[in-house]
Amino acid sequence: MPKYSYMPVLTFDPDIETKMPRIKDYNQFEDRMGMTVTSGTTTLRKSDQNLVGISIGGGSPLCPCVFIVQVFDNTPASIDGTLAAGDEIVAIEGKSVKGRSKVEVARMIQSVKDCVKINYNKLHADPKQGKTLDIVLKKIKHKVVEGMSASTADALGLSRAILCNDSLVKKLGELERTAEMYKGMVDHTKEIIKCFLELSNSHRDFGDIFSEIGVREPQPAASKAFSTLGEAHRNVEKSALQCLSKVKPVVQDLNTFLNKAVPDTKLTVKKYLDVKFEYLSYCLKVKEMDDEEYAFNSLGEPLYRVETGNYEYRLILRCRQLAKKKFANLRSDVLVKLELLDQKHVQDVVFQLQRLITAMSSYHTDCHEILKGAQLFPIEVDLAQSTLSYTNTDDNHPDEDGDEDGEEVDEQSHTRVTRPDINDLFAEEAIEAKETEEPREEETEDNANTPLISID
Repeated sequence: MPKYSYMPVLTFDPDIETKMPRIKDYNQFEDRMGMTVTSGTTTLRKSDQNLVGISIGGGSPLCPCVFIVQVFDNTPASIDGTLAAGDEIVAIEGKSVKGRSKVEVARMIQSVKDCVKINYNKLHADPKQGKTLDIVLKKIKHKVVEGMSASTADALGLSRAILCNDSLVKKLGELERTAEMYKGMVDHTKEIIKCFLELSNSHRDFGDIFSEIGVREPQPAASKAFSTLGEAHRNVEKSALQCLSKVKPVVQDLNTFLNKAVPDTKLTVKKYLDVKFEYLSYCLKVKEMDDEEYAFNSLGEPLYRVETGNYEYRLILRCRQLAKKKFANLRSDVLVKLELLDQKHVQDVVFQLQRLITAMSSYHTDCHEILKGAQLFPIEVDLAQSTLSYTNTDDNHPDEDGDEDGEEVDEQSHTRVTRPDINDLFAEEAIEAKETEEPREEETEDNANTPLISID
């Protein structure tokens, strides 16, 4: 019997593209961009709304794989922590999702009750690989746009991502106003301290002068009065220094809040803003890549990164998720610090103002009590005969009425002059002094050796 051998004959089918879509040859054209994947399985218990908390993208007919676009916060997928943005979904309840669209995969997940079993390929992506020059430039652009109004940015054609209803912006404005208020309080309190110091120095000088007059005064009553008045001014100076010792800690506490608490919070805010701009840059990058896919689809042209697994897009999704997590943590820290700073501000301002007002009130009360016991006017002092006399400096041309002037000076030097009380300019003593002025002028010759002046 003859032996026969069989040899396969290769034929070309022109309809091979329609019979076997390119999606079947996905593994041959996969471009992972140096990233690796590992397979795994997870089981998620659905929420009351029959959701697992993920959004999916990719799928037939454009992309050969179905992947996770976003994991929502406080959902079963987020609590489980196994799945992340960029991971590929391989099967649902053991059924492969190859060749299915993302809508079909979503229906497969929704059709499962209670718990759903998901097979996945974990994407091991390096965040540094996703932080490209484009992301850095977008981050700088967001920093520049942050200081502009929305209308100005629109007029300049600057695209950017923004956070809607960001309450932290309002709190940052309040922090700036609080810092300005504390700076004003510190400056004003320092001015008060300077004024008190100058006032205390004036009282000290008054005390020294009155005490010196009291020591030199030969009349005992006047000497005691001036010494008492000088001691009173010195006591006022001591009271002012005590007030300063109570006010200085107020300035120190206000400076602590202004120069330590506020800058520390601003440093945390600066770090938060840096992470915020990075997160917004990734969000803007994702939006641009989505628009690029939509533009190519509308033109019916293939996009290389989509046909080879869309790993670049999945890398940006993973970087966005990591940036969002870091952003959320720093945002929480900033909100807590701002809340604590606001509470300290409310309590501290009330406490420091009470200390300031109490110190000033105590100072004024002490001054009132001290000066109340030093009401010693009128004070009678003996003056020398020549104290109120005025000599004519024109010796070459004496006046013809020189004698008369001398007599008038003599008469004035022996008169009794009184000064009315400060609180009552029309006191009875001042009126009596005027009435007794003329008869005393007639007796000047007899009382020339005993001059007496009363000072009120």
